[in-house]
Amino acid sequence: MGTLSFMFPNSLLDGTCKIVALGDSKTRYNKQGSSCFDPLRIGNCTDQQQLCGLSWGVDKAKGRRGGTVSNLKAVVDEDKRVESYGSSDVEGNESGSYDAIVIGSGIGGLVAATQLAVKGAKVLVLEKYVIPGGSSGFYERDGYKFDVGSSVMFGFSDKGNLNLITQALAAVGRKLEVIPDPTTVHFHLPNDLSVRIHREYDDFIEELVSKFPHEKEGIIKFYSECWKIFNSLNSLELKSLEEPIYLFGQFFKKPLECLTLAYYLPQNAGSIARKYIKDSGLLSFIDAECFIVSTVNALQTPMINASMVLCDRHFGGINYPVGGVGEIAKSLAKGLDDHGSQILYRANVTSIILDNGKAMGVKLSDGRKFYAKTVVSNATRWDTFGKLLKAENLPKEEENFQKAYVKAPSFLSIHMGVKADVLPPDTDCHHFVLEDDWTNLEKPYGSIFLSIPTVLDSSLAPEGHHILHIFTTSSIEDWEGLSRKDYEAKKELVAERIISRLEKTLFPGLKSSILFKEVGTPKTHRRYLARDSGTYGPMPRGTPKGLLGMPFNTTAIDGLYCVGDSCFPGQGVIAVAFSGVMCAHRVAADLGFEKKSDVLDSALLRLLGWLRTLA
Repeated sequence: MGTLSFMFPNSLLDGTCKIVALGDSKTRYNKQGSSCFDPLRIGNCTDQQQLCGLSWGVDKAKGRRGGTVSNLKAVVDEDKRVESYGSSDVEGNESGSYDAIVIGSGIGGLVAATQLAVKGAKVLVLEKYVIPGGSSGFYERDGYKFDVGSSVMFGFSDKGNLNLITQALAAVGRKLEVIPDPTTVHFHLPNDLSVRIHREYDDFIEELVSKFPHEKEGIIKFYSECWKIFNSLNSLELKSLEEPIYLFGQFFKKPLECLTLAYYLPQNAGSIARKYIKDSGLLSFIDAECFIVSTVNALQTPMINASMVLCDRHFGGINYPVGGVGEIAKSLAKGLDDHGSQILYRANVTSIILDNGKAMGVKLSDGRKFYAKTVVSNATRWDTFGKLLKAENLPKEEENFQKAYVKAPSFLSIHMGVKADVLPPDTDCHHFVLEDDWTNLEKPYGSIFLSIPTVLDSSLAPEGHHILHIFTTSSIEDWEGLSRKDYEAKKELVAERIISRLEKTLFPGLKSSILFKEVGTPKTHRRYLARDSGTYGPMPRGTPKGLLGMPFNTTAIDGLYCVGDSCFPGQGVIAVAFSGVMCAHRVAADLGFEKKSDVLDSALLRLLGWLRTLA
């Protein structure tokens, strides 16, 4: 039979599969665990196992009892998974017969790829791991199905133009069953401030006004301004802002809406809020609202971004896909295959091939090369221009971008399985916890976001159990330079403190109810999601002029495009889906699948470049 190979999926696993009973201070490895999964724990791997290749000798596996035999099933299951999601045996293509190569299968990359495929383009998506989705992927352990990233799904309703996930799935003939979430998030904030973001807008406003009755007028005016922006966006057909025929067409159809968006493009949510609101506690609450969107406070959050999220949660609502967030990427990948394009897994792109300054293809870590008319990078801009291209040849516009923006922090993530009875019966799915001091909002480990998706979909965990996904901001520098022993000890210490805070604030007895726990650090996010420093997008160095400084999809390299959270409009599922739609439209125009005017293109791109310099 030779050798079966298994590359670790897009999970945030950083440590062995453990069952931890914190109450009796005992730690046990489960039957399916293997101590060689951790990036810093490799001492227990056998000679025939390769970390991140995890090449298992089959005949040796057959002859062993315990871990290796049980893991052989996981290897086979992962190979079946690859077959079910797309092709895994594409050979290097020297002819350049692809219209587009997409590096990475995050939501932005998959939306761009499927939109192009629907237009008739032949697309090849190259994914480093064995499942699609990136930070919107999933992994399974001991009967639990964990979302890798956030479980708060925007853009997943059945109405409007901002339901971009629904539209992306429909474009490739796919539809997912969803479960409406009655509460977007339950805030637990300093001074015993508790606010639920109800699905119904009027209920939310009523609750917020009850906490700040003296600011009723300011609350209504601020959120009404958000609605003005959202309604303008929601009335437009959303395509590339870098394509002038579309842009001018939308302007002539909806001039007032376009002018409204142009007016708010350089503005931030915090500045607008301060026009109407004076109470420092309420302004801090709006900071927390924006922090969930952008990992920065309201003064640094573009008003357009804030409005998309603060209104869509009421317009279309938060809707959780049955089977978990990973079902979105799985469905898009299958839709891509249905439309004659391909996704290749275990395809680690190490460089973008240039020919006379034009992007022509990519090279993989195994030496294979693929060529296409265009290349779309779903990697971060730091990875794209610092690793896939030579950093010393950084284009001027990328220099300017990196002067204006820094890498947003990564996260410490904790995935847990717990006994269901530790949660009160009316527990909300999503929680945001900042229990002591507003000044800790943006500090590492200061605030905690908690998702309990089994509140909505109990099938994700064994009967009588719940999933808790906890994450808090953390920088990779905090985890560098540690020995393996110190790294492991620090993970446990930080996780223990975070869990203790949740036990004290929300769920008494939480520690003793834990049946399963895995901890991931920024190093985990960097390793398994191929994100520079584990970052989740750009963060302005100072106070930005709204979205004015954010780069779009085109780059200074001919034939190279970027998509995802380090492009306009930024972070979040709905934002990266928007980025994917815009990117596909611009690429399709350049490939001849959409109308195009070279003269207007040149003028518009120069104008957009100049506007970015104003930021």
